[in-house]
Amino acid sequence: MAEPATGAASGQIVALGGMNYSPTGDVALLRYLRELTGKQRPRACYLPTASSEQLDHVVSFYETAARIDLVASHLSLFQPPTADLHGYLLENDLIFVGGGNTKSLLALWREWRLDTILREAWSQGIVLAGVSAGAICWFEQGITDSIPGPLTPLACLGYLPGSMCPHYDGEAERRPSFHRMLMEGMIAPGYAAEDGVGLHFVGTRLEHVITSRPGKAAYRLDRADDGAVREERMAAEAL
Repeated sequence: MAEPATGAASGQIVALGGMNYSPTGDVALLRYLRELTGKQRPRACYLPTASSEQLDHVVSFYETAARIDLVASHLSLFQPPTADLHGYLLENDLIFVGGGNTKSLLALWREWRLDTILREAWSQGIVLAGVSAGAICWFEQGITDSIPGPLTPLACLGYLPGSMCPHYDGEAERRPSFHRMLMEGMIAPGYAAEDGVGLHFVGTRLEHVITSRPGKAAYRLDRADDGAVREERMAAEAL
């Protein structure tokens, strides 16, 4: 099990199973993140690394942030705004990670030392959040489509213990793949989240399951002594 960073016992991470963060999308989830900062006009930095820094994703984040009074910025690792990435990230109240290729995201983050910087941000009380790749990256393991072919387990940052699977209702292969990996001992027990659902951790403890889409849920999965997969449904609180 991953050890929390010093001072991270009350740090917050929100892992979103799937989300549309355009101005017509799941804005309630971003509002929830905004409130977690406790600030009147929080500073929020978007990390579009996993999507190869697609411009439309960046624009959508800025447009939605403007609607809910977030002071937005983004961090490009291909055109860095400064040599001081540590200072650039730690001046924020919220850091939000977009979806895409988790394996490539982790490789770039480690090269630029963002894995260490983000752990420090977490320990200092900056809210960390993200969707899909930006959700599984915080766990010990995630279920990913980063590599062409069948879904695979991927070692991630390990801030949070166990594993995580996004898009649990949005992609047909997610549930059977998670079950198979658990039965075969390929992945640790953990969580799955449907699209529009967020897992809100305080420290390393799951405190809330929230959703912008009423009726959605998250799941806790583990493996019984007889090898069978146990799946516990956790209803999400509608925002």
